[in-house]
Amino acid sequence: MTINEQHYLRIGGVEQWIQIRGESADNPVLLVLHGGPGSPYAVFTPLIRSWERDFTVVQWDRRGCGKTRARGTKQTAPFERHLEDAIEVTEFLRTHLDKDKIVLMAGSMGTIIGLPLAQRRPDLYSALVTTDLYADMHRNEALGYARCLERVTAAGNSKAVRALEKIGADPSAWNLKAWQTKMKWTMATDPVTPNAVSKLLFPLALKGEVYSKREAWHLLAGFLATQKAMFSEYMSFNAYDLPARYELPVFVFQGADDVLTLTDLAQEYVAHIDAPHKEIALIEDASHFAAFTQPERFREALVNRVLPVIQSGDGTADAANRGTDLA
Repeated sequence: MTINEQHYLRIGGVEQWIQIRGESADNPVLLVLHGGPGSPYAVFTPLIRSWERDFTVVQWDRRGCGKTRARGTKQTAPFERHLEDAIEVTEFLRTHLDKDKIVLMAGSMGTIIGLPLAQRRPDLYSALVTTDLYADMHRNEALGYARCLERVTAAGNSKAVRALEKIGADPSAWNLKAWQTKMKWTMATDPVTPNAVSKLLFPLALKGEVYSKREAWHLLAGFLATQKAMFSEYMSFNAYDLPARYELPVFVFQGADDVLTLTDLAQEYVAHIDAPHKEIALIEDASHFAAFTQPERFREALVNRVLPVIQSGDGTADAANRGTDLA
């Protein structure tokens, strides 16, 4: 039976929007934690419809974001509150869709919620899937800054060089405006998908397939407001402060050339952790937003890697702890 519903839930005392789509109620449920931290991934629904053949895909606009913001919930909250909200959403999905456990997928700054959530409540989730992984935020930003400066210097972009040199190389000294400068030039010089937010995410939001014009305005406004409100929290995030042990299978599907959430740092984190099953797959021809710029390759990773593990019942598969490229 096909599932296609969207509605508001009262989560953490406020109305929050979710979308549930899939081709069969028998399929496992995939709850997506969006990034940003205020950048809803429901905009990508038209690009990932093929995922709905094998999963019931759940999109959720968190506090201060997208349709939830349009409903009147403009306030943001600490990541801890978002984590508690995620547990409530998960409990609803388990009952509503009659599932014991669901697959948790966290992207970009959604990983700042997804990693501690998977450790706190492994009983709720059959696996953790991450993409665009943030592990050590300070190190990621410092190294990303240095690499971006190298790119703009090599390209002879004196404007970018001046802008980056002005903010300095130490992320701990940046304010929001300085961080946005680093992000601007990092995305502009992405060798695979330059300016992905302005060329992919925002146009999809304004296209009208998922968000009305009014809701798209709230999406854009929430994108900026949430960055401002949560800046100090996400800049201080370090997954290495969490226990290295996960009590559920962990998958990282990362763009092979991600210059925003650095691929080599994601690989280091996977090597650091312990889990019943862990693996990383690099998606070729992809940088940030690998799940949405290469949705078919990402779907293949979900189907060929995640499904066998969660269907085995013991969190393992024939080829455990793998790491390969997805061409």
